[in-house]
Amino acid sequence: MLYFLAELAQNLSALNVFRYITFRAGGAFMTALIFGFLFGRPLIELLRVRQGRGQPIRSDGPESHILTKAGTPTMGGLLILSAIVFSTLLWARWDNGYVWMVLFVTLSFGLIGFVDDYAKVRKQTHAGVSGRVRLAAGFAVALIAGGWAMYLHPPDLTGQLAFPVFKQFMLDLGWFFLPFAMLVIVGAANAVNLTDGLDGLAIMPVMIAAGSLGVIAYVVGRTDFTEYLGVHFVPGTGEILIFVAALIGGGLGFLWYNAPPAAVFMGDTGSLALGGALGAIAVATKHEIVLAIIGGLFVVEALSVIIQVAYYKRTQKRVFLMAPIHHHFEKKGWAEPQIVIRFWIVSLILAMIGLATLKLR
Repeated sequence: MLYFLAELAQNLSALNVFRYITFRAGGAFMTALIFGFLFGRPLIELLRVRQGRGQPIRSDGPESHILTKAGTPTMGGLLILSAIVFSTLLWARWDNGYVWMVLFVTLSFGLIGFVDDYAKVRKQTHAGVSGRVRLAAGFAVALIAGGWAMYLHPPDLTGQLAFPVFKQFMLDLGWFFLPFAMLVIVGAANAVNLTDGLDGLAIMPVMIAAGSLGVIAYVVGRTDFTEYLGVHFVPGTGEILIFVAALIGGGLGFLWYNAPPAAVFMGDTGSLALGGALGAIAVATKHEIVLAIIGGLFVVEALSVIIQVAYYKRTQKRVFLMAPIHHHFEKKGWAEPQIVIRFWIVSLILAMIGLATLKLR
């Protein structure tokens, strides 16, 4: 919204800064951060009063969680989503379709997660909405988002799958790009959801991955950068950086209260929404495969669950002491902060590798 102040630049040159994406991204970051600090504590108190006993703790999970995490309210993702929406609408261009597409995915998955969290709290059980219903709703949202992205992409990129490192090679999926995009968005949403099991574990890797995708969105949205790096040009994606900056600011505001010991959990409200956002940005920027590198931690978490379930059904034995894999390390005796910080480090390393693919062509 503030971008339109640039229309007055001819009369007041100081307003010309609102034309620059980087300036507005900085504004979105600070706005979301301040939003989180201002409304974090009141929201937590409201959630605590409304939820009573807070998020139900799984009886088959790590024993320490029953003692240390019982009574902690959930749905803290509402704080992140509110900060993102407010800041993005304030600082982004309203005529940019990519921004609206990413917001649509984020809020839709946030709604799915909210319904699931509400069911868990109301019934005081870790089983909320059935997995099939959640997946069906997620794929419906992803179907719309995938079609939206194909509509926004330039004709020479519509339905194309780009590969990192290879400069010119692209695979024409045609309309098969649509189910592929759906898998990317739904997969990312559920992978982040599985990662969200320890205080602060998911939010920092999400911010790291989002920041990396934000850089990519800015780069592929500028012809000077794309020509120099030899990557495809997707006009308009640079504006996604505003959304990413708001996500990082809102994420830091949430982390202030989610750092061990957490005063609030983001819940499915936050994890599904943020994971869906990562998938949507990757689809918008044509960097779906790079997302698997940047978000490699989420991939490993999801694979650990898939492997555990498949192997157990076949042999009645377990590969890991407990899945997702962060619980495996808990069972091995690692302290929670140790796991969280080491996973953060892994996320940062993977993000650097993912960004390096921009130049390795």
